[in-house]
Amino acid sequence: MRRPFSSESRRAGNECSKYQTCRDEDILKDLQILIRSRYGLIHLDTIEEDRAESLLKHLADSLNLPFYTWTIARGLRRAETGQVWDRTVDAEKALDHVQSMEASGIYHFQSFGLFLEETVIKAKLSYIARWFSKAKGAVILTGAGVLIPETARAYAAVAKLPQPTKQDYAGLLHYIYRDLSKCMDVKLQISKHDFARLLDDLRGLTLLEAEKVLTKAIIVDGSLMADDIRYVLLAKKDIIEREGLLEYFPVEETLAEIADLNVLKTWLGKRKCVIEKPARASSYGLSFPKGILLMGVPGSGKSLCARAVAMEWKMPLLKMDPSNLYNKYIGETEKNFKRAMDAAEKMSPVVLWIDEVEKIFATGDQEDGGVSQRVLGMFLTWMQDRKENVFVVATSNDVMKLPPEFLRKGRFDEIFFLDLPNPEVRSAIFEIHLKRRGSDPKIFDLAALAEATEGFSGAEIEQVIVSGLYSALSQEVVLSTELLLDEVKYTRPLSVTRAEDIQHLREWTRGRAVNAADWTPSSELNQLA
Repeated sequence: MRRPFSSESRRAGNECSKYQTCRDEDILKDLQILIRSRYGLIHLDTIEEDRAESLLKHLADSLNLPFYTWTIARGLRRAETGQVWDRTVDAEKALDHVQSMEASGIYHFQSFGLFLEETVIKAKLSYIARWFSKAKGAVILTGAGVLIPETARAYAAVAKLPQPTKQDYAGLLHYIYRDLSKCMDVKLQISKHDFARLLDDLRGLTLLEAEKVLTKAIIVDGSLMADDIRYVLLAKKDIIEREGLLEYFPVEETLAEIADLNVLKTWLGKRKCVIEKPARASSYGLSFPKGILLMGVPGSGKSLCARAVAMEWKMPLLKMDPSNLYNKYIGETEKNFKRAMDAAEKMSPVVLWIDEVEKIFATGDQEDGGVSQRVLGMFLTWMQDRKENVFVVATSNDVMKLPPEFLRKGRFDEIFFLDLPNPEVRSAIFEIHLKRRGSDPKIFDLAALAEATEGFSGAEIEQVIVSGLYSALSQEVVLSTELLLDEVKYTRPLSVTRAEDIQHLREWTRGRAVNAADWTPSSELNQLA
């Protein structure tokens, strides 16, 4: 049987407990320093409540302090004795009890963000934070949506529980293999390359989520193989969809299925080697690319390009829909945006597709209460500071609505303009869509069709074919060049109905963006290709 794990993964299993990571020791030291520095209130930024509780128990032991934990289901209890205090399920009464005890200790309040909008809760928490600034211990809040009250910020600090590493996932897999082998015959039929891929794809999952996925993959057929990676991807899809802010988008197209846009393809092809060879790219001083902005005529293939990039780079694709972000309540839109960015980083490496970006960041002259400006500021800061590998593909149909700071050089790696296709490209588009719908392009006069569709976008050409198929079906005949030419006559493309807008867009992009179909790229990255 193939050796299941490398010596590295076995070491990971020995050094780290099941739900702890090898970097938890670092955060433990940070928390010790914060408490000894008299920070009475700490937000431990994580949704991994079990892992946080285990870590905080170690923290209390290391400081020789009692450990208390609060949950909305069980109330306040002391971990060492199991003692539970009556009526402390109520968050306010739990804080009252902590305040009346005036006892040193580590108090872990789980999922407490839900209650931090209440004035009384904020006041009591601020009082306790001030008290602990002169005593031993602290109140530590975990969970999503935690916002430290303004009155307590002078006594508060924030620490972030680090994401599991590949070594941590390898250690977890060692535990799972060892435990399942006690009750069943487990076969490991996975190559070293696929094993590395599996660990990469687990990134973004908590250790508990990863344990469930890996256990299921092994139990289904008693083995672990390359095909089981699909369980990981499905788990990630479920997590994203539960959030409701991003869509885990199914990818079907590749760059080869996009007609022309050779400049964009070349640019993306060169950056692909940074994705595939990160260590070698780092030796050249190159890091993971930031992203691109695709602007152009509606129907010119911007959305298609976003999907194709993910397929070509073999990375998941997340789509941000502006309608899912905006909320009528003050501050909720900003929270939604932060949650969406956090979710994207958890899924890294990933392609984040922001469709019709002008709907999120358009200049509103404070008509929306300044929400667009605040979200824009958050996005620009995130683009500048993010540490995870998230490649942004932003698409825009009306770039003139975007604020100047969004388009400043350096925000994106490149800005591309997608114009209407020329005759050769229109012929290629006809060929692609005819093949997709089961027709042989060789029996059509592609040159005549390309000539007749002057000013048509790729999307409009596709609709000509769809309409032609409906006509063929209704007449019970085979689709032909003549039927398609008839449909062209009844179609008024955007180049006719919005001729002035398109011309204005072309003039605006001249000198500001790279034409995706006609440009000689620089020679950077040639040595990596």
